[in-house]
Amino acid sequence: MRMLRLCCAVSILLASACSRDTPEPATPAKPPATVPATAPAPAAQAAAQKVFGQEELDQMVAPIALYPDPLLTQVLMAATYPGNVADAVTWAKAHPDSKGDAAVKLVADQPWDPSVQSLVAFPQVLDTLGQDPGWVQRLGDAFLAQPGDVMDAVQRLRRAAQAAGNLQSTPQQTVTVAPAQAAPAPAPVEGSAAPPPPPAGGDTIIEIAPTNPEVVYVPSYNPTTVYGSWPYPSYPPPYYPPSPAWYPGSAIVAGLAFGTGVAVADALWGDWDWHGGDVDIDVNRYNNINTNRQISSDRNVWRHDSNFRGGTPYRDSRSREQFGQQRMPGAENRQAFRGNDAAHEANRERARQEMQRRGFEAPAASNRQAQDRAREAGREARERPGGLDSRPGQGGAGTQAQRDRARDVAQNRTQGQAGQRDRARETAAARTQGQRHDGARAGSGQRTSHANTQAREQARSRHAEQARAQPRSQTHTPRPQQQRAQPRAHDVSRNNAFAGASHPQQARAQANRGQASRQSAQRPQASRSGGHQVQRQSRGGGGHRRG
Repeated sequence: MRMLRLCCAVSILLASACSRDTPEPATPAKPPATVPATAPAPAAQAAAQKVFGQEELDQMVAPIALYPDPLLTQVLMAATYPGNVADAVTWAKAHPDSKGDAAVKLVADQPWDPSVQSLVAFPQVLDTLGQDPGWVQRLGDAFLAQPGDVMDAVQRLRRAAQAAGNLQSTPQQTVTVAPAQAAPAPAPVEGSAAPPPPPAGGDTIIEIAPTNPEVVYVPSYNPTTVYGSWPYPSYPPPYYPPSPAWYPGSAIVAGLAFGTGVAVADALWGDWDWHGGDVDIDVNRYNNINTNRQISSDRNVWRHDSNFRGGTPYRDSRSREQFGQQRMPGAENRQAFRGNDAAHEANRERARQEMQRRGFEAPAASNRQAQDRAREAGREARERPGGLDSRPGQGGAGTQAQRDRARDVAQNRTQGQAGQRDRARETAAARTQGQRHDGARAGSGQRTSHANTQAREQARSRHAEQARAQPRSQTHTPRPQQQRAQPRAHDVSRNNAFAGASHPQQARAQANRGQASRQSAQRPQASRSGGHQVQRQSRGGGGHRRG
């Protein structure tokens, strides 16, 4: 027993010694804490989410950057509802004399956002917005996606106009230059995105306010000249010339022109907070002008309402995720009404499984899948031994009778078409032959008429030659008057039907020639005067002088 204990103690000592001599495995050093790949993402994501670049933003805000701050903010809010703006433009054209707070109250029942309703107080602004609806939509999309960048663009352009000497205080508006100071970001409202950071461009903030808060003058200017040299030749600013009705007698060259001021008290209820980076709402003014849409005092920050967006889609994914998922009350019941609830879906799944169990192929889930299946079926049909006419298990023999019937039908149709062509050909030949007969008859008539004309001409020619061939002694020489009275041979041949009408006395003498001899022969013998010569009139008809 003692020896056993001694052996056990020795073995334990040897094991402990070996454990001390064996070096412990080196524990891998923990890698230094690395910043996750998503740590620098805020800046990268911000750059990736930018829908418009700086040059595009400057181009878009150039026509309105020099508006007074309250009016500029109202225009930017309203631009997020381009459909409502288009309706407001139409309304303003139909009511050209309506402006100010009275016009806003007239559209209180219109299904527009209050920011759009407030713009009817300024018909000259709606006249500008109505010239390019596409620009209005882009402006609203930019303000929803990049509100801070939009206001930075406004400040850049204001500094450029001030450097060019075209932005300064006037009796219509006051220009104030204030240092840019950072302010703590306001707490985000539950259910909405975090507010954008304040503008970071430049060390100063240029604010524009109406000199008289209750009278607002809308400036008009040419963006291509008011900001001096434009830094983006590929993105020139648009110019929408104002209507002469709103700026009578104002010549816009390089600076600002002001028309008639608009008296407003509560129409402008929003203003941009240059240090906070959001739109502040004057709740009192809002409730005074929107009597049927009252808000509580804690809703003093503007939020876009997608219910007034209509069918206009959002441009960027962030805006679609933030505003596109809002549904009207009762929208959750529409899917059940259309049969898309859980019970109907379970029934459809059971029916689909039953079809698959019986060997039916499940219907295509998309157009692409249906096209792929049709393409595959055509390829398999062409690769079968019998070609497209074959069927599985028949080898093409099952359609021989169909091919024979189709061939017979085709032959019958061909024969029928041939018979129709023969009948049409015979009808055309008969019509052509009839036309030829008609032409022959017409040609023979024309030839007969031509022959008669030639015969008459030849007879007249022979008569004229005979008259010229008679001896001069046998021809009575008419007097000059008679020569003028006698027509020429070719005139007689041509005008013989009217010769008597031209010389009635000569015509009567020729007609009565021989009547005296006939009457003398008819008288008794005793009554005849013996030895009395009867003088006959000469053939020429000129035996006595005309009186």
